[in-house]
Amino acid sequence: MSDLAVLERLVGFGRYLRESGLAVGTGRVLSFCRASALLDPADRTDLKTAARATLVSRPEDFDLLDEAFDRYFGSPSLPEAPASGPLARPAGQREGDDGRPPSSLATALRWSSARDDEEAEGETAIRMVASDVEVLRTKDFGEMDESERKAAEALIRRLALNAPFRPSRRYRAAPLGERFDLRRTMRQSLRTEGEPFRRAWKRRRTRRRPLALVLDVSGSMAPYSRALVEFGHAAAASGRRVEVFCFGTRLTRLTRILRARDPGAALIAVGQAVNDWEGGTRIGDSLKELVDRWGSRSALRGSVLVLCSDGLERGDPDVLARQIQRLGRLTYRLLWVNPLKGSPRYEPLARGMAASLPFVDVFLPGHNLESLEDLAAAVTLA
Repeated sequence: MSDLAVLERLVGFGRYLRESGLAVGTGRVLSFCRASALLDPADRTDLKTAARATLVSRPEDFDLLDEAFDRYFGSPSLPEAPASGPLARPAGQREGDDGRPPSSLATALRWSSARDDEEAEGETAIRMVASDVEVLRTKDFGEMDESERKAAEALIRRLALNAPFRPSRRYRAAPLGERFDLRRTMRQSLRTEGEPFRRAWKRRRTRRRPLALVLDVSGSMAPYSRALVEFGHAAAASGRRVEVFCFGTRLTRLTRILRARDPGAALIAVGQAVNDWEGGTRIGDSLKELVDRWGSRSALRGSVLVLCSDGLERGDPDVLARQIQRLGRLTYRLLWVNPLKGSPRYEPLARGMAASLPFVDVFLPGHNLESLEDLAAAVTLA
């Protein structure tokens, strides 16, 4: 389900509550949508808790909201609001607050006008929120102003980035596994005088592959460097087997710096640690240092490596091609993210990029939020 469809579903729940008799205004619906954006959409328990915290304020409305939540989100089609019953008008609710016209004509006219204004305001606000989200997801990082950049960074920090699993050398007990466990079977047979009545089985354990991010922070990548470092911060927070490096003219390890919980403090520390920020570009030499220093460690061997660069090499392109080939042999998957690929007119004609592409498994754009979401999905499915 797309983000816009999820947003329409959440807004529809607010309208459903209003039509069912609960006093749910536009501000509460928007607060519910913002809270839901921080949660896993598949987790109904957290979503219900967010609805309780934002859509109602009286304890006596909790049971009515839970009943409406189960009815609304429990069926694929949108249910109709009940015309009568306790959910249609809660006890103790004032006249005109239950979504139905009051008895007095003057009060009814005021109620109708206020309700029309609220509906119009709600429709406008929801359209603005949906439009802003869609525009922000598809807008190039280089074209964003400061407020849009901050909003985009907040969305980047919520990206779910997980490396794929791989089979381990170790085994674990299983009811029905892939291999017969002779040792455990014989040990259990001691309880039955040496007769192996029960067979034991085992299967391989699984563990996540290492994830390595190598970010280009040279001058040609200036419009995208900050967003990519935020992406590296989100990756570093996803697990312990994550390494983040950056390079301009030389390689710098950022893993420990990006472990900080505060993204603002992490960005400041990165700016202090990287001396070649927005400087020249030596992709081949930097990757050679990466392979020479880290190639024998588990940080790279069998990992999913993401290289974020525009491929505008200032050095020898043959050196870059050799290092990419070495990385391809060391890693499980090699993904190259190039912000220039977001342009429909882009062709990888630069010498460094053209020499490296034959050894790259996946070639992706990285110029906006939508492309980073695709990158996170590609890493998980690598």
